[in-house]
Amino acid sequence: MATKQSLAFVDKDEDGVDRAFKADVLNGLGGASKAIPARWLYDDAGSQLFEDITRVREYYPTRAETEILEERGAEFARLIGSGRAVVEFGSGSSVKTPLLLKAIDPGAYVPLDIAGDFLRAAAADLAAKFPGLPVYPVEADFMKPVSLPKETEAMQKLGFFPGSTIGNMVASSAVDLLRSMRSTLGDGAQLLIGMDLIKDIAVLEAAYDDSAGVTAEFNYNLLRRINRELDGTIPVDKLRHRAIWNDLYARIEMHLEAQEDVSFTIAGDEFAMQQGETIHTENSHKFDVRSQYMLLLAGGWTPNTRWTDGEGRFSMILADAMQPATAP
Repeated sequence: MATKQSLAFVDKDEDGVDRAFKADVLNGLGGASKAIPARWLYDDAGSQLFEDITRVREYYPTRAETEILEERGAEFARLIGSGRAVVEFGSGSSVKTPLLLKAIDPGAYVPLDIAGDFLRAAAADLAAKFPGLPVYPVEADFMKPVSLPKETEAMQKLGFFPGSTIGNMVASSAVDLLRSMRSTLGDGAQLLIGMDLIKDIAVLEAAYDDSAGVTAEFNYNLLRRINRELDGTIPVDKLRHRAIWNDLYARIEMHLEAQEDVSFTIAGDEFAMQQGETIHTENSHKFDVRSQYMLLLAGGWTPNTRWTDGEGRFSMILADAMQPATAP
């Protein structure tokens, strides 16, 4: 077992504030349509709340994806082979990641995440479960190309991006991320990615607005984080969590809706929201086969094999790093 200290790439100002977080919040709330990128939902508290979401009754994606990982291990081993460095974009799931690692006998495990404490805890948990596996956590914003630990330079890479996190992004950002992954992982790499599928609207909306209110707390945590880290005064109790299906874009949207007129400050800047106005905090795009393949191809990945769970709710795709085109 070789657990290394994470490599910090988060750019902070003299007060210890994440510069990118501050810029995204101030810019996102300063426009006519208020929105904050979904990645900022995942601080340490948000990452733990998301783990809680995966266990609620209405949230099917984790169960469906876990089913695929449990049942297709032999196929993963055959198609991926042993000895690759598994580079997971996001801190490892306590359930899904071990299933993959058991199936393919990797040479190393490299989790990438911007939430440092959660990253280190997840990496330590995986290292304990796989005592012979080198584990190298890297604290970084994986939306950009990342320098991987030198210990993995000679290994071919397998990118692992479960949970349909790719669906949180609009198409242009998703393609940018896939291209960034291609750059990070290098030639000869493979990518195993989860993508949620279009289905009954009631099922989708319930998955993002569970009866226990865990997803709502996940959304509210973003406001609490802003108040804590950016000296904000947002009245959290005056905003309501909403999950809405947008058929035009084939996505569930998460919003925080003002229940009355409110005003607040963030990092000294003043903001106001009228009753009914929302802060758009997350998209969860859903796919069919064609949109999945088109997205991967645009991002520099050639689809290899596709699996779905028994009920056809969720899919995982293994893709190969695309070589530079020599013809149209």
